[in-house]
Amino acid sequence: MKLVCPLYRPLWFLMLLGAGSLLLLVHLQDLTEMVLQQNPGVNSLEAPRWPVEKDDDVVTGQTLVKLKDSESLLVLEDAVGYKPPVTKRHRKLLLKNPAGGEEELHLQQQLAETLASRRRLLTDVCAKYRPGVTEQLVSRRQLSRVFVEDRSRLLYCEVPKAGCSNWKRVLMVLGGSATSTRDIPHDAAHYGNHLRRLESYDRTGTAERLRSYTKVLFVREPFERLVSAFRDKFESPNSYYHPVFGRPIISRYRANATHTALRTGAGVTFREFVQYLLDVRRPVGMDIHWEPISQLCNPCLLRYNFIGKFESLKEEANFLLQNIGAPRNLTFPDFKDRNPRAERTSSRITQSYFSQLNATERQKAFDFYYMDYLMFNYPKPFTDLH
Repeated sequence: MKLVCPLYRPLWFLMLLGAGSLLLLVHLQDLTEMVLQQNPGVNSLEAPRWPVEKDDDVVTGQTLVKLKDSESLLVLEDAVGYKPPVTKRHRKLLLKNPAGGEEELHLQQQLAETLASRRRLLTDVCAKYRPGVTEQLVSRRQLSRVFVEDRSRLLYCEVPKAGCSNWKRVLMVLGGSATSTRDIPHDAAHYGNHLRRLESYDRTGTAERLRSYTKVLFVREPFERLVSAFRDKFESPNSYYHPVFGRPIISRYRANATHTALRTGAGVTFREFVQYLLDVRRPVGMDIHWEPISQLCNPCLLRYNFIGKFESLKEEANFLLQNIGAPRNLTFPDFKDRNPRAERTSSRITQSYFSQLNATERQKAFDFYYMDYLMFNYPKPFTDLH
């Protein structure tokens, strides 16, 4: 029997160890690729794939996500039990007022966990109902509602009737075009804000901002948002919505309409408005004030980092501002500059408007906004809905 010289044993051992390490490395690489394929929401090192045929398409939904530094509470990990770090501001509060500092830190931790939960829910709903959407190309039209604030590295999708006027004021102050939100009139916020939309950037600029900026979306209970839009556009004088929407709505859905109503478009009822909304052959197109957020802001495709709710708008907006390093004197405004004397649309007011509809009409309206209810975890507003 041939014996192996003891001098060669270390060499054989090193060769076997190297081969085993190589096999382990290949296996780990395969596991990593498999995880990335099964979890499209996690960060990928794959560069954006640019289209070669359609000029309207600018970037795929699968983009890199750059997390903020460790001092930011916006590093909202999806891991169970995540707690935001204690920032320098919290340390000062704890030194000055231990009880108050602890309470505020606890509230911010709760809010961070709530925000992370919203993101997880949205990811789950998108995976179930819109699988593969992150691999689709993003068109310029889909980016047309997204405003850019480069100084604070924010992308904000405009959702009318969910605090968008005040958000534009905040973006103007952050960008340096205004010093105070109080000094910005309504028309200046909407028509003279000088804010750039994401669609205005070239492909490289668009991709970089989608990759590294904080993407912000604020939503609202769908029926409440719809009633708010109706009250604003049809129950108050309006030189645009009455002739452009009111006249065709009255003409199509009102029997024996008066000449005055047909001429002015004023006096549209809530039922007529809902009939227009649910009509697949509606006489005038959709409008951003009542378009579902799931279509308006494309949350499955753009994958927002921060999903806030109108129902807790000021608290969550200030949480965001604090953690992007906004000036201390900048807080989210809560004034109402459109029809300031009118009561804000509430759940009670919404219920009263929808009580004008029958059960079938309410169900169809709920079906129209079903994805918004599902994505953003709003309960059914009526018990007879299914």
